[in-house]
Amino acid sequence: MDKQTIIVTGANGQLGRELQALAGNHPAYDFVFADRGQLSIEDPQQVAAFFKTHRPRWCINCAAYTAVDKAETDKEAAFRSNGEAPGYLAAACRRHNAKLIHVSTDYVFDGTSATPLKETDPTAPINTYGASKLEGEHKALEQHPDGTVIIRTAWVYSEFGNNFVKTMIRLMKERPAISVVDDQIGSPTYAADLAAAILSIIKSPRFVPGIYHYSNEGRISWYEFALAIRSHIGSSCVVNPIPSTQFPTPAKRPHYSLLDKALIRETYQVTIPAWETSLDTCIKRL
Repeated sequence: MDKQTIIVTGANGQLGRELQALAGNHPAYDFVFADRGQLSIEDPQQVAAFFKTHRPRWCINCAAYTAVDKAETDKEAAFRSNGEAPGYLAAACRRHNAKLIHVSTDYVFDGTSATPLKETDPTAPINTYGASKLEGEHKALEQHPDGTVIIRTAWVYSEFGNNFVKTMIRLMKERPAISVVDDQIGSPTYAADLAAAILSIIKSPRFVPGIYHYSNEGRISWYEFALAIRSHIGSSCVVNPIPSTQFPTPAKRPHYSLLDKALIRETYQVTIPAWETSLDTCIKRL
């Protein structure tokens, strides 16, 4: 049987790197990892040519404009990358009878919920990044409704790239005390777990398009996450809880980002590790 080709965009980001690490365990597939230099997803002609060359059965879109604060003044770039480009990828997938798995974010919500967010809950982004990612969801589903899975995730970290876990470890080594917000609630996502979940969707005997939520299990604040990291590395750094009002940022952050994962679990039989287990795995790898 011919191997199915999987194009992975954003190959050098956190999720892209985790997919590269897992690719060797999936010999039934040919992975084509593309970073920005090999494929600009913002250029529909480039996308069309790349798809024509590689003829994929799947595309995993990990490419995104992720500078949340910078997006407030760089709106055009954020909307090009996060809003328009997923539509180009979805259209190319439709033409080649391929499936698209597009990664989105909890930032499509306003953060005012008090219960875990379901896929059907109303969206209302409170910053440019969230608005641009929501537009990308709409464009992808418009172009290829029967062949697109959107996975909204939150608080992503890994041993690759810049993220909260690596920043905390560095600051705890450099400083006697740090302050971390304690009024934003959610659950972190270890990128390696998300990568495994995406590959289990690809290997699933049935494809069910639509929007799904994925993060690790559990409910914590950023402050509690920082305390757990401190405990793992045996640091004596003092971690002080502060409200978001004491840590102003150009982009507003949602106060509540906890995602309900029932749908992805039931539809694709995805197992979701607890955040503590995954944090332990990541720090051991680091």
